[in-house]
Amino acid sequence: MTHSRKSNSTRREFLAAVSAGAVLGLAAPAIVTAKKTERQKTIVGQGEHQFEIHHDWAKLPEKYHWQTTHNVALDRDGFLYVMHEGRVQESDHPSIFVFDPNGDFVRAFGNQFQGGGHGIEVREEDGDQYLYVCGYQQVKSFSKMDLKGNVVWQRNAPMESELYAKGEDTKPEKIWGRDRFMPTNFAFLPDGDFFLADGYGSFHIHRYNKDGEWLSCFGGPGDGEGKFNTPHGIWVDARDADDPKLVVTDRAHHTVQILSLDGKHLQTLEGFGLPANIDTLGDLMLVPELIARVSILGPDNQVVAHLGDDGQRIRNDEGFKIRGDEKRWNAGKFVHPHDACFDPQGNIFVAEWVSSGRISKLSRLA
Repeated sequence: MTHSRKSNSTRREFLAAVSAGAVLGLAAPAIVTAKKTERQKTIVGQGEHQFEIHHDWAKLPEKYHWQTTHNVALDRDGFLYVMHEGRVQESDHPSIFVFDPNGDFVRAFGNQFQGGGHGIEVREEDGDQYLYVCGYQQVKSFSKMDLKGNVVWQRNAPMESELYAKGEDTKPEKIWGRDRFMPTNFAFLPDGDFFLADGYGSFHIHRYNKDGEWLSCFGGPGDGEGKFNTPHGIWVDARDADDPKLVVTDRAHHTVQILSLDGKHLQTLEGFGLPANIDTLGDLMLVPELIARVSILGPDNQVVAHLGDDGQRIRNDEGFKIRGDEKRWNAGKFVHPHDACFDPQGNIFVAEWVSSGRISKLSRLA
């Protein structure tokens, strides 16, 4: 694995899940089908939520190489932006790749995130589209960029929160801890404000205005409601337009917490295996889980389908042997889903936390 501190942290989470015998089934049936037809299609899912899965959907030119894939985001024209953790020793190699709706390579940029690339989202503002990108480890910052990679603004640790060690905003080092700033993902509000999850650092959720100015924070480390152990993914759930909520994947607790927009705990969903991020479409919520599956939840937050579940094999494999050995990856099965997003038609793109990178497209069946 490329970066030992990240590796050790995630390994601890994974082995804790194994030793605790984490129960990954929720109330809905956990049946996953993976079958080959005469046309050699691989189908995953169940009931109304079945998909044809296309592993290695995105095609990369020879001058670039896949690194550990982290997050994905779609723009309004169907172009997919893929964020890599990247390798700090390869400072000239881009960490963000862009692909067209056919999976063909378009452009690459973002070498400044090498070694710490993490969250990426596309946001439309007054008719223009922007990328919001964050990095952890030695990067320890987040940026607003245009779709070509030009930086609009860049922000470091919010020292006014009084959470961080001296110098964390000006001379950040590759040091982990609750007094360190290592942001992981964004969530956006209609008024232009946004939330930023410090998922590997202070375990707080920060709120910023549209200009990237810090406003407030809540959360922090702990085992109680509204406290977190790796608040890795974050999303504003507007499925109920009259009562939007903040959803946080509390990864090392294997739960998803639902909060009010001012940080008040409302509900905890259990039964996940290191949930990593969130997306919504219509009345559905998508939860990629590092322990080898992607779950779809319905409007009542009950599971309606599990996709590509290979959790038993991953848990029996000491967690990290398979991620570096493509020969052991099975068609229709995931290894470590780290992020996933819907497109407007209900298709799904999945980025996996594997050494050589993988982007799968799940085409929704009628």
